[in-house]
Amino acid sequence: MKKKIMNSMEVFSKAMVQPLMYLSVGGLVLAIGALLTNNTIQGALPFLSWTPIQVLGKLMYQSVMTIINNLGVVFAIGIPAAFAKKDKHHAGLVGFMSYLMYLKTSNVLLEVTGQMAEPSEMIGLIGTGQAEILGIQCVDMSVFGGIILGCIVGYVFNRTSQKSFNGAAQIFSGVRFTFLIMIFVSILFGAADNVIWPWAQKGIAALAGVIKNSGTFGLFLYGFLERFLVPTGLHHLVYTPFQFSDLGGVLQAGDNTVVGAYAIAMTELNMPVDKMSESIYYMAIGFTKMFGYIGIGAAFIHTAYKENKKRVRSTMIPLIVTACLASITEPIDFMFIFCAPVLFLIHAVIAGLFLALLKVFGVTAFCGGNILSSFITNLAAGSEKTNWPMMYVLAAIQIVLYFTVFSFLIKKLDLKTPGREAAASEEPEQAASAAASGGGALTANIASLVAGLGGKENINSTENCFTRLRVNVKDPSLLKDDLINQVPNSGIVKKDDDIQIIIGLKVAEVRTAVEDYLKTL
Repeated sequence: MKKKIMNSMEVFSKAMVQPLMYLSVGGLVLAIGALLTNNTIQGALPFLSWTPIQVLGKLMYQSVMTIINNLGVVFAIGIPAAFAKKDKHHAGLVGFMSYLMYLKTSNVLLEVTGQMAEPSEMIGLIGTGQAEILGIQCVDMSVFGGIILGCIVGYVFNRTSQKSFNGAAQIFSGVRFTFLIMIFVSILFGAADNVIWPWAQKGIAALAGVIKNSGTFGLFLYGFLERFLVPTGLHHLVYTPFQFSDLGGVLQAGDNTVVGAYAIAMTELNMPVDKMSESIYYMAIGFTKMFGYIGIGAAFIHTAYKENKKRVRSTMIPLIVTACLASITEPIDFMFIFCAPVLFLIHAVIAGLFLALLKVFGVTAFCGGNILSSFITNLAAGSEKTNWPMMYVLAAIQIVLYFTVFSFLIKKLDLKTPGREAAASEEPEQAASAAASGGGALTANIASLVAGLGGKENINSTENCFTRLRVNVKDPSLLKDDLINQVPNSGIVKKDDDIQIIIGLKVAEVRTAVEDYLKTL
């Protein structure tokens, strides 16, 4: 049982990470787009206001942001495809169709029960507990809905997609049977979402009063929940009431009454006040986004196994830049939320702690947006008004704290963070040596490899990590090492019916060649 659970978690972890890897490239494009279209930076560099540059910046930002805003869809497709043992493209398609049906179920039930929220002119549906996903207004489970439904589809697909029927019922055979089942499962999931999730949302909203009346501890709780609830989408219900309602404060500016932390901060920026009011702390959730993720990313790079450091570095650096310059942290968050939940809990604690420390040290600086616009805004406002130099002292401490704590726990608990995937640390020199082999030499003797694994009938499934071909076989006694070794490798690791062949960085090519060859038999 333990083995099956561990195997399932490994597949789940890889399914989560794979879509996010694309964002290491997209994140840089998004960050550049955010800088080009930032009003504060345009003020400092007027040439950026040129229309062609602004159009380019908006295209760069919005095109990638569409993916970030629809990660639930990505996971609903990617997780079933990763879980599926066969016909992965069908599994992904069933996942997408199931997600659409789930969204529409939620939408129809909101409409027939008269619970459809009206969007605000300023912030749309944020804070209402609902969201518009793929043009469908529904109860907001954020990416959590896509992850849960994706796992369900993957489970159902593997148990039903090979089912066959006779006679007139043949139309329901194979993947069509899976789809038939998922029609009803998706409807049930959407209905359950509409009944259960609003109660969770009400519980989070009820904490607003506690946060408001708990002083410095309330700020800690505010920062903690804003990070901790990211995977569920409930974090929107934490910060929205404070930033856009009287929970965040009320300011009388001449004849005008200004309500909410956001409006107050923007008003006081242009007022001759000695110091920004304490409402600014509710805008400071960007502090950890700008600085903390530098320490987190550095810890992942530092603790990655030697042969994986280059890959992890090339993945993490663009994502760190994205967090600092665009305040988009989900790509990094989902790299360790599920594979190392203890780290995410500690992450939320540190984020809350430093929000409280900003108040303890009297820092009323602007900590939102991105690291460049924050610097420019605080410089313009002045240190007397914001105490911004102390913000950077706390920032340095936070970066070091994240790096130290994360590095220690990752190594101490052997957490499977990026670059530390299962068994990747064994025989690093041999794996690196095999990686240097040419693709042709690796794939030339695939027939011998398959024969060495006991033939097609003995192979249950093939997967790969970053250096190893992972094969699950029916009968390990049928293995013939001499035939397997016809394909250059650095060793064979046998764990009952799970066989791992250390290929190196060309392993994806070998896996593809094996699967293509199996189709010909």
